[in-house]
Amino acid sequence: NCSMVLKTLHFITRPLSDEEGNFSLAYIITIHKELEMFVKLLRAIYMPQNIYCIHVDEKSPKYYKAAVQNIVNCFENIFISSKRENVVYAGFSRLQADINCMRDLVHSKIQWNYVINLCGQDYPIKTNKDIIQYIKSKWNGKNMTPGVVQPLHMKHRTQVSYREYVHSGMSYVYPTKNIKVKPPYNLTIYFGSAYYILTKEFVEFTLTDARAKDLLEWSRDTYSPDEHYWVTLNRLNG
Repeated sequence: NCSMVLKTLHFITRPLSDEEGNFSLAYIITIHKELEMFVKLLRAIYMPQNIYCIHVDEKSPKYYKAAVQNIVNCFENIFISSKRENVVYAGFSRLQADINCMRDLVHSKIQWNYVINLCGQDYPIKTNKDIIQYIKSKWNGKNMTPGVVQPLHMKHRTQVSYREYVHSGMSYVYPTKNIKVKPPYNLTIYFGSAYYILTKEFVEFTLTDARAKDLLEWSRDTYSPDEHYWVTLNRLNG
């Protein structure tokens, strides 16, 4: 019962200020367990002027997927990603899940300004207005992808080829004995957070630019590619 959901969970149903109403955020939330935690997170970050793409792990139980779908159906600005991955921790599938949502978000009718990615175990300590004002104050037109040149002790992540293993409820990433070729375009690989705040223009760039596509393909058999992909692309000249 959607009216019951909105009322009992106290979802915000109108922009709380003109500033917020005129600055829409997009969210990518990757989830696989703990429905109640997901609902608490969604309540905390929900605003009717924002847009939310939920990626539900393809391995999740049917009842969990159905429950998430029932919640999503109550909102016009929340949707489940059109393509879902069997997500493996530290695997390429985790990065692909975000990209799947990005492909959906760029075709959205809502004209969002920035995208923020979260997982189901996150929870905000700032309000929607705080986040917008912080973005505007220091980062207007820029991406937040903190990182450094890949440290020596992280080199193994991109020097040998890794594979994802998914079978009988178990999933993990393991190294092979194959040595990888150097990154395309002789790119310097940076290392940082898998979490980001990105401009819409940058998202469109990552989905269309040849360098971004080639780096994505090269990253397919690396360890935890989401910790080098965004931060490396953000440091390309121009």
